[in-house]
Amino acid sequence: MSSHGQAAWELLLPAAGAPARRRGRALQEALREAVRSGRLTAGTRLPSTRALAADLGVSRGLVTEAYEQLTAEGYLRSDRGAGTWVGDAARATHARGDARGPVAGARARGEAHGPAAGARARAGSGPGSGARARGGAGQVAGRSEVRVDFHPGTPDLSLFPRAAWSAAQRAVLARLTHPALGYPDPRGLPELREALAGMLTRRRGVVADPERLVVCSGVAQASTLLGFVLRARGLDAVGIEDPGSPEHGRLFASTGLGTVWLPLDEEGLLPEPLAASGVRAVVVTPSHQFPSGISWSAERRAALLDWARAVDGYVLEDDYDGDFRYDRAPVGALQGLDPERVVYAGSVSKSLAPGLRLGWMLVPEDLLGEVVERKRTMDLGNPVLDQAVLAEFVTRGGYDRQLRRCQRAYRERRDVLLAALAEHLPGTRVSGIAAGLHVIARVPGRYGPPERFLARAAEAGVALRPLEEYGTARPGDQDVRLVVGYAHLPPSAVTAGIRLVAEAVGRD
Repeated sequence: MSSHGQAAWELLLPAAGAPARRRGRALQEALREAVRSGRLTAGTRLPSTRALAADLGVSRGLVTEAYEQLTAEGYLRSDRGAGTWVGDAARATHARGDARGPVAGARARGEAHGPAAGARARAGSGPGSGARARGGAGQVAGRSEVRVDFHPGTPDLSLFPRAAWSAAQRAVLARLTHPALGYPDPRGLPELREALAGMLTRRRGVVADPERLVVCSGVAQASTLLGFVLRARGLDAVGIEDPGSPEHGRLFASTGLGTVWLPLDEEGLLPEPLAASGVRAVVVTPSHQFPSGISWSAERRAALLDWARAVDGYVLEDDYDGDFRYDRAPVGALQGLDPERVVYAGSVSKSLAPGLRLGWMLVPEDLLGEVVERKRTMDLGNPVLDQAVLAEFVTRGGYDRQLRRCQRAYRERRDVLLAALAEHLPGTRVSGIAAGLHVIARVPGRYGPPERFLARAAEAGVALRPLEEYGTARPGDQDVRLVVGYAHLPPSAVTAGIRLVAEAVGRD
């Protein structure tokens, strides 16, 4: 066997011995880490799937799936007929001289050191209360009572695991010491950061050092924390996807930063407008772009990271629903390719409930001290009890069980929606169906024009959001492009809502 095949065999052999149920994931994790660490260097040609499978004693399908997954994430590249090679997008995380870094001793004292030397403090308040959820409440034309609301981005709150959460609360209260109820480390409880780091590494392919994980009040607070830090460093604007979540612009505006719309195509952010924009920070949703539903190509992921390195900039990765993918394993997070350029943010808002206000951010070493100090002055840290309960819930396997439960329910509702559109609005083209809690429905122009379509739907008591609310593009045809959320609706309501729309727009 060639040297590259022998090297791969040695690196991946422990993964091949993992239990059968998790052998595929273990193989992907081992290969991902080998690329990140530089043990498999850029340009290395990997053995064929058949050869590697034979060396490892696993099925060829397992190796093929691992190659495909890491190619989609940008760690590998595949040239038709020429084999699979290690790509050049990944960068290793910086070695740390002191594992505690700029927050040394914070765990013991419940506080953090000040911002990094030279960082300019900037006055400003935290985000205002009552921020609109992703997708927003929207305005419904007409005055009819809303009977079915297809707003995107909301989970089914009836799926919240009340019994399991209550059991975790009782367990935590039984063992939590009195001193533990004092002011917390602003980064978050150590046990929660450890639990989240393990879970995110396993499920999302990130580089998760618990010392660089900050527990926060959802992605909204992660955005404002980063915004304040970037503004203090002299940045005046952030790039946002077009189309994208309007909430991103509002959150950064609250920190004094302007926003620049950056256009996308079916592969991700267009490199030329990004380079010409003059910004040095962007917020993106590459695993399941909101609202279009695309998964960024490996080439666009690599191009974005190349841009960030060239301009000495940063990327905020909003992984708002990365766990919900229905056709294959979720595409790994962008952060895993370069943890020093990507700030990774996520939350339990889609998996458990937005009212918990619990999230996390993984912060590059260069920004960590300033982010932690801003978190400390903003709210002194998240509530201890809530953090301890989530740590218990994750550690005991409750979070994984909850995700499986939600995936089953949401896949069923997605399928019901697709069937209803096909039956009642034939000719509708649907995209973004492989993942997430919403789809894009492009209804033929014969049901339009869009203004009439939306008005008729509202008169029938159905709330719909047009895609144009989320960006600057205005197509010239009469097709009706909708962002249709379905996760929060029971299957019967999904079918009823689409039927009501079809009856309303079909009237003369």
